[in-house]
Amino acid sequence: MGSIQTKESMKSILKILRKEAPIIKVVTTNGAFDILHSGHVFSLKKAKSYGDILIVCLNSDSSIKKYKSLNRPIIPQKDRAELLVALEIVDYVVIFNETDPREILKIIKPNFHVKSKSGFKGIEKDVVEKNGGKIVLIDDTKEGYSTTKIIEKIKLTN
Repeated sequence: MGSIQTKESMKSILKILRKEAPIIKVVTTNGAFDILHSGHVFSLKKAKSYGDILIVCLNSDSSIKKYKSLNRPIIPQKDRAELLVALEIVDYVVIFNETDPREILKIIKPNFHVKSKSGFKGIEKDVVEKNGGKIVLIDDTKEGYSTTKIIEKIKLTN
């Protein structure tokens, strides 16, 4: 089982890991992961396949309200983080307050940052590549799986 870390503790952990195992490959992905579903699990498994350590950069409640809606998230950040670290493929979860992951990616310096093609806006590219990492875009093979679509379906059934 993984663990939930702060930006500061993650920086310290990575310093130790990279010193002890210089060839370790660190992979990041980011998002809200509001209502966890099999599309999320698929993308997390795919992300983990690119390296040894998977760090999920999780948008905080306040950042989701800024970039999605005042009605979101549905699930509070502490619960979302606990659900993610319970998955054996996730090594660490770091909650960040900004609306995009650039600041946390500057700290982590991943070897690979994995995003779905449909969810990639490109803002992470410069930060990741500046630190020697690569952006990996994956297909959304679980078409139709999105938190927004799940919320809409729930609204229709009520």
